[in-house]
Amino acid sequence: MTLATLSDVLLPALRGGYAVAGLVTLGWEDMRAYVAAAETEGAPVILQAGPSCRAHTPLPVLGKMFRHLADEASVPVVAHLDHGYTFEECKAALESGFTSLMYDGSRKPLSQNIEETAAIAELAHSAGISCEGEIGFVGYSGGEDSDGTDPDEAARFARETGVDAMAISVGNVHLQQDKQGGLDEDRIRAIESVTDVPLVIHGGSGVPIAQRHALAKGSNICKFNIGTELRMAFGSALRTAVNSNPDRFDRVAILKETHDPIVAAARRVIRAISKPE
Repeated sequence: MTLATLSDVLLPALRGGYAVAGLVTLGWEDMRAYVAAAETEGAPVILQAGPSCRAHTPLPVLGKMFRHLADEASVPVVAHLDHGYTFEECKAALESGFTSLMYDGSRKPLSQNIEETAAIAELAHSAGISCEGEIGFVGYSGGEDSDGTDPDEAARFARETGVDAMAISVGNVHLQQDKQGGLDEDRIRAIESVTDVPLVIHGGSGVPIAQRHALAKGSNICKFNIGTELRMAFGSALRTAVNSNPDRFDRVAILKETHDPIVAAARRVIRAISKPE
């Protein structure tokens, strides 16, 4: 069994100069492929259940799926709640077997975000698992604008919440399909200068691969969340499978053909930020 907490995989990454992929899951096909990719690369992986995933599949089912994959895996696998918005939701994930809770209070005033995140961190730590918080709102492509992380607020947030990882807003955007943006490295360095908590980049699909690699090796960013890039790979593989034979209707046969392309896409993500040989 290689079920791990977030701290189990991020602290070695912080010390070793690499990062771990937080891969956003939507169903069995992608989460199974992500673990296969991680095993092939010999790297840990964080399986993430975000709001859309949880709307489709109940938390207790997701917890069992994640833990089953971890039981069979040869590399560490973290069962991570991504963007939990309430104490009750985080508690339900804990009770469902998750080993990491991410509470997102980034839209709220700083003091409220600190108070609520600290409560989730205490809940997690009392159960022997990890907590990620977010300071500075990360916006959405074509939607809400980002509110960049203030380094002084980040220092206070890290100190007063006791989180094991801290998601920051430094030019990253959720749901970005291209890689034309890039991160504000001066802001990253300013945040690093006031806290040694492992840092997390949400919306990692929009970050150029070369910058992901450089920051994984040379900064305190220890986790890149990747979703859109992998959903695009899945969608492309699924369209190819469906269109290859319009008369075919067996969903298992069709979905099997998405496995190898998703594994290949996930391997590229993991390889760019993982520990060098």
